[in-house]
Amino acid sequence: MATIGYLTTTIFDFGAIKSLPTELNALGIHRPLLVTDAGVQEAGIAAQVLSRLDQSTVTVFAGTPPNPTEEAVREGVAAYCDGGCDGVIALGGGSPIDLAKGVALAATHEGPLEQYAAIRDGVSRITAKVAPVIAIPTTAGTGSEVGRGALLNLTNGSKLALISPYLIPRRAICDPELTLGLPPLLTAATGIDALTHCIETFLSPLINPPAEAIALDGAQRAWRFIQRAVTKGADREARWEMMMAALEGGLTFQKGLGAVHSLSHAAGALRSPTLHHGMLNGVFLPHVLRFNAGHVGEKYATLRNLFSLDNNADLAEAMVRLLKSLGLPLTLSEMGFRQEHIAATVTRAMADHSNATTPRRPSAGDFETLLRAAL
Repeated sequence: MATIGYLTTTIFDFGAIKSLPTELNALGIHRPLLVTDAGVQEAGIAAQVLSRLDQSTVTVFAGTPPNPTEEAVREGVAAYCDGGCDGVIALGGGSPIDLAKGVALAATHEGPLEQYAAIRDGVSRITAKVAPVIAIPTTAGTGSEVGRGALLNLTNGSKLALISPYLIPRRAICDPELTLGLPPLLTAATGIDALTHCIETFLSPLINPPAEAIALDGAQRAWRFIQRAVTKGADREARWEMMMAALEGGLTFQKGLGAVHSLSHAAGALRSPTLHHGMLNGVFLPHVLRFNAGHVGEKYATLRNLFSLDNNADLAEAMVRLLKSLGLPLTLSEMGFRQEHIAATVTRAMADHSNATTPRRPSAGDFETLLRAAL
């Protein structure tokens, strides 16, 4: 079992969940709020985690929506206060983990959440008072268990990122055992999320060689093992490798993302239809790869070599073939996104924080073109 110190402490391996009581004690958390969602509860994973704890000391909040909202954060804060909680356990995919970060912030900081958003100059307003969080991912995708950000749909209709080193969970407990029952489609969607994180952070123009090296390692793992994880869900090696790829994708967030995420964040802000973030990344990735061509130096050649593609292979088409093989949607219309959603999505994409680290900065017209191509 590996204990990794990079940005935070990560306990990683099959059976890592056994360390939860020890890590709670190490952080001085005696009355945790367990933040999860209905799906994790129905799968029996929440009960599995609770069985390792004195349940009389745990308050459970399972009201996380598919895309976490400010309203749900406030409900979680009420549960935190009612339970006299002193820390948070985040259990699930990216949505419960992001919601848990929002609760940890809002329970210890006053005022509307919008003031803490990165694009509202909120980074400096987030202090060390944030309640301690232990993140336990049940999917291999978002990397939020080691990420410094939380994406929330606010009551004003915007989807904004809260970003601060104080939002990085104090501990990440990554147990691939928890992903063995993940359905094939969700395995594919979350796996593409991890792959996209690694590719976009590698392509970011910021100078951060350690993060870039981690991104390449994560991308290679995801590329090699995603199909095995999808088609052979009980394959323990594939599940281990995909969880490591997801973790590495999260570790590279320090280098910044790009236009794929600007678009996914913007489209994901829709209240109806509810769009899965990983699937959105998959739809947008080939189009943004074409858009960025000629603006990334030799990095596409590096990725072709990493993925064992021919020197003249079309990287975007390779991604399309991968998406097809995994049974993931190739267009926005397959997901319920319609032409009338484009204008508002462009506006939100233009305001997204990921634009600061994209290798080619899109204009509003570029975003509209990308959306219409993906439609």
